[in-house]
Amino acid sequence: IRVSLFVLIPFIFTGFAVLAFIIAYYASRVSTLQLFLLGGAVIAFTALSAVVVTFAVLSPVQKFIDQVESSPSFPKPLSKPAPESKPYTRDELRHYDHVFSEVANLISKVDARDRFPNIIGQSRAIRGCLSQVIKVAPTDNTVLLLGESGVGKELFAEAIYQESSRLGKPFVKLNCVAIAAGLLESELFGHEKGSFTGATAKKTGKFELANGGTLFLDEIGDIQLETQAKLLRVLQEREFQRVGGNETIKINVRFIAASNKNLHQMVKDGTFREDLFYRLNVFPIYIPPLRDRVEDIPLIARQILDNIPEKRELAPEAMRELMTWHWPGNVRELKNVLERASVMAEQGRITSVGLARRANMPDYDQHTETIDNILTKDKE
Repeated sequence: IRVSLFVLIPFIFTGFAVLAFIIAYYASRVSTLQLFLLGGAVIAFTALSAVVVTFAVLSPVQKFIDQVESSPSFPKPLSKPAPESKPYTRDELRHYDHVFSEVANLISKVDARDRFPNIIGQSRAIRGCLSQVIKVAPTDNTVLLLGESGVGKELFAEAIYQESSRLGKPFVKLNCVAIAAGLLESELFGHEKGSFTGATAKKTGKFELANGGTLFLDEIGDIQLETQAKLLRVLQEREFQRVGGNETIKINVRFIAASNKNLHQMVKDGTFREDLFYRLNVFPIYIPPLRDRVEDIPLIARQILDNIPEKRELAPEAMRELMTWHWPGNVRELKNVLERASVMAEQGRITSVGLARRANMPDYDQHTETIDNILTKDKE
């Protein structure tokens, strides 16, 4: 008979309570010696039963923890305790909680790596972003990706598309800042032949091309106010007209927008429409800069070097340079630095990447200690 432990264990200890009640009921009918013998037998039986139950429950748990802690993938203590301190000060419950938390952390890293192979990073910050991607991707909600230039907003847009129900349908990208202001409307809406000088043929716009699929508007904070008003209407009504045309075209498009600007401040300054901002800001995802997830730098650096035709080895001192830099250009800057360093490398080994030490950082010593810990873990 299979019985859940959540039922069996309370049932056993309830039985002990019933047994104690029966003994108390008959206590007045037996002699003192018999009462002590009976009570001793009950106590011994209760203690033995508790030991058996505890061993049955905790034995597989302890076996699992021993196997996990002996695994090379399990994080080891990064610093040795002082000689005068106790070797272990946490109680077993906290120890179990710590191990289970680390196991869940490792599983989350593996899941993020396997599910999103194009996004390199296993830090909690990146995995938090990926968990948001998993939640919003199956819906048709508009997503706003925020973050500094070079953090990989386009990769996250592609991840949302890959996890969405619109996979296999059009995925159209448009960098709004790369299009001249006068031509952006034509790129978005399309135009009719002869609608303006140079319009020698009818052009299909990005909205129409993305119909049924997903449209990614990168650097949306750089769109002019006049175009913002027209874009707002498309987001609200899901219809538009080509430039110079009278036909109303209805579309079914999932919108993903991205910006490296502070749109909140732009709304306050009057350079970005408030109604458009709230229409876009349905599900915002903030992608952290590289300096806030230094534990991802070794993984990203190796991936970049693996894609360089000339194989290069990164020395520990060069890795330390990478991890102490503040990376204003984020992953894009890291890629440029490594490509330049690979050209300057001698005998296939990069010993320096030419970055200055960030000595003016207030918490530099603490930051360096954190980097030492990450490098030790990465080496293991």
